[in-house]
Amino acid sequence: MQAIAYQSAKSIDEAVSVLRQWGERARVLSGGTDLIAQLREGRRHDVEVVLDIKSIPEARELRYSPGQGLYLGAAVPCYRIYEDAAIARAYPALADSAALIGGIQIQSRAAIGGNLCNASPAADAIPSLIALGATCEIAGPNGRRTLPVEQFCIGPGRSALEQNEFLVALRLPSPAAQSGSCFLRFIPRNEMDIAVANAAVALTLNPAKDRITAARVAIGAVAPTPLLVPEAAAALIGAPLTEATLERAAEAARAAARPITDMRGSIAQRRHLARVLTRRAIESAIQRAKES
Repeated sequence: MQAIAYQSAKSIDEAVSVLRQWGERARVLSGGTDLIAQLREGRRHDVEVVLDIKSIPEARELRYSPGQGLYLGAAVPCYRIYEDAAIARAYPALADSAALIGGIQIQSRAAIGGNLCNASPAADAIPSLIALGATCEIAGPNGRRTLPVEQFCIGPGRSALEQNEFLVALRLPSPAAQSGSCFLRFIPRNEMDIAVANAAVALTLNPAKDRITAARVAIGAVAPTPLLVPEAAAALIGAPLTEATLERAAEAARAAARPITDMRGSIAQRRHLARVLTRRAIESAIQRAKES
């Protein structure tokens, strides 16, 4: 492992200053479970300094209220999400994802923000963030800006962060009454593996709980970036909760997939999984909405 300088920022302004000083040679550490492994394995020869943002209060903050929604600092570790009963109840798809990123030891350090910034097409957190309508809060030399999470990943390992910017936090809107969400993935082994395909669904039922009034569907590991699938949501909204409705939405997810064949799965398998996982995630989200 090459020699790497380490700096810890105590404020957003300090972090931006370090990034301006080092430029492309700096990498932000929010959880570090991906970055440290990449450095140790010699896959990131361009990095000369690691900037730790875990001491920035805004990056470590986690708060939720039914009226304000969820504020999730970029460096908040996964376990804090699923161990918070109110957050897990309001955002079950996010809790699903947080509980699947690595093992228990990894989840004590790995951050949802870091999972997003790694920009893997197969990331476990990103489809849930997309389905739940998350917004990114980004800081840089030109101040702060926000970005819908579905626009954050622009290619494998590439994000929309501009020069000397970093992710500070994510904001998720408060779910409406009769809402439910779910994240599912398919992996070759039982745990600690990369998804062959994954899917997340968030939806809201009408008061009678027999129709869907709002929905967002996202799929991952089946395209260069995780995808929002508006066609799948359109198939659900306003339609009765029938087998035909669910199958139309699942088929829309399959049609949106643009996978490749690699050592983990074929194009045909990934398209099939996009349909199956979406269908099952819809069913689970409906059940959770009925029980909410």
